[in-house]
Amino acid sequence: MLKLVEGLGYKGQWRHALSVVEWVYSSKEQRHCKSRFVYTKLLSVLGRRSRSREALQIFNLMRGDAHIYPDMAAYHSLAVTLGQAGFLKELLNVIELMKEKPKKIRNMRRKNWNPELQPDIVVFNAVLNACVQTCQWKGVSWVFQQLRKNSLRPNGASYGLAMEVMLKSGKYDVVHELFQKMKRSGEAVKALTYKVLVRAYWEEGKVNDAVQAVRDMERRGVIGVTSVYYELARCLCFYGRWQDAILEIEKLKALRRTRPLAVTYTGMIISSMDGGHFHNCVNIFEHSKTLTAPDIGLINAMLKVYGRNDMFLKSKELFEDILRNDLGSEIREHGHNHGPRADAFTFSCMLEASARAQQWEYFEYVYKEMALSGHQVDQRKHSALLVEASRAGKWHLLEHAFDSILEAGEVPPLSFFTEMVCEATIQHDHERVVSMVNAMAHAPFQVSLQEWINSFERNRDGTNWASLKELEKKLVSHDLVKEATALNFSRALQIICGSCEDENPEAHFGNSCNSNIDGNLNIKDKDSDEESGLLDNSDVDSGKTHSAGFAEHYDCNLESKSSRVCSDVKFERMEDEERECEDDEEFNFELIIPNNDDDWPHGSDAPSAHQILETWRRNK
Repeated sequence: MLKLVEGLGYKGQWRHALSVVEWVYSSKEQRHCKSRFVYTKLLSVLGRRSRSREALQIFNLMRGDAHIYPDMAAYHSLAVTLGQAGFLKELLNVIELMKEKPKKIRNMRRKNWNPELQPDIVVFNAVLNACVQTCQWKGVSWVFQQLRKNSLRPNGASYGLAMEVMLKSGKYDVVHELFQKMKRSGEAVKALTYKVLVRAYWEEGKVNDAVQAVRDMERRGVIGVTSVYYELARCLCFYGRWQDAILEIEKLKALRRTRPLAVTYTGMIISSMDGGHFHNCVNIFEHSKTLTAPDIGLINAMLKVYGRNDMFLKSKELFEDILRNDLGSEIREHGHNHGPRADAFTFSCMLEASARAQQWEYFEYVYKEMALSGHQVDQRKHSALLVEASRAGKWHLLEHAFDSILEAGEVPPLSFFTEMVCEATIQHDHERVVSMVNAMAHAPFQVSLQEWINSFERNRDGTNWASLKELEKKLVSHDLVKEATALNFSRALQIICGSCEDENPEAHFGNSCNSNIDGNLNIKDKDSDEESGLLDNSDVDSGKTHSAGFAEHYDCNLESKSSRVCSDVKFERMEDEERECEDDEEFNFELIIPNNDDDWPHGSDAPSAHQILETWRRNK
């Protein structure tokens, strides 16, 4: 059983390993022959695949049977898994459980049996690792206090993890204090510790100190790893010293590389771009081509650089080279493709560059190529761009994106709906306006009164007062659903039409009418909306339920014609930022330790996305 579970684990088949153990020990013949070592190996397999929830379930199962009750090896395996996943609360609960004797347990034959254990350095280092993931910098002092209390000495991993926690929390002075304390303690300083130190100097803006730290590492005879020089090279590029960064990369030739050289240059280009050094990005790209063939990540980085610096022709030339390479790879025989192929991020970068340059014809071309390549619409990246393209006359792209999102079982973004409603109003297609507003009532979001009025105001150039008045009359003869979005739409239309009907509507809509609308906005306040039922927060909470209802309702004929912009386009791609920690936040490790099993994670009863999509298809 040990070899079988271990073999399945090496192949990544953790589900099969779980099923095998459950099947074997559920039989009558093997029910009383359970092995603690098999379950401990299963915990290790689940840990390698980062299956923390499943590992907790196996741990609870082991605690209920004296034959397989966890020993220190099992606690080590579970603690490391929870620490890597950032499950700090669950890990602290495990520490408390290992100190206690279970009250109820099966197969306990000896009355004097005592399974109580004390956490060791491995368990406490796992707590520090969880603090890194959750950015709980106050946990460092708690861990070191517990180490002293248990007469344990921190090792190099303890100091290194503590430095990482303080680095992510912005406590750079504490990072340096821990580093000095680590050297005084006699613990061997490893290369990864210097990597944390370099990062701290980078974020502090102390470039020369970062270089000096790496030179100190080399003088001490510490064999550096590639990540240290990679971190230093990115730091130098961020502050405009790309030539010095190239010299640091040259030292990677003597080390065992864990990543291709093209990936290293990609990181250097991104850092130079983040630092605002555009010309350095071009220089690094040209230098990299003399040493290695560019991969798609390197090309994507340059597309992003060209797009951000209004160099549309350069990005277009680079993009078309990739497309030609794709076409050539299809003509070649299988297995002889030596060039990079465009991926989803390639098309996303080119869409952003085209939108920034207002090249909407080329934007349409890129979008079509993306669709033909099988890449899906990314709502977070593409929704604002598609709305802007629709405003420029490419409304059919918004239609296609709308349908693609629905086919994927998702709900289109709010901006798609509001723009399609406004465009239908401009075209006097009032039947379609009613259908769209009713469909929005089943979506997992709400449109407030203020948002509807702002939407009409942004489209006032194409909307006249007579059309809005006709739409208002149309709503009287049609039944709107009794939901906040539809009711707020009706209220917004009444406010706009009512504020302008005593004046010359054609002359004042969008001018003098605006001040009257602003004055009427005071009608909407929190108390009145809650009393009238216009802001029902329960509709927002039931997001997935609304998704199913929306998809069912959308079966009506909602062919969109065109749309205009409702929200500002954000061309800058959102970079992944480290989670910020507030210094004032109190964190008491003793208080978050659960006292009962109610705090342990349980499965959710909410329907899955697949179930919602199947419901929509059946209703359709």
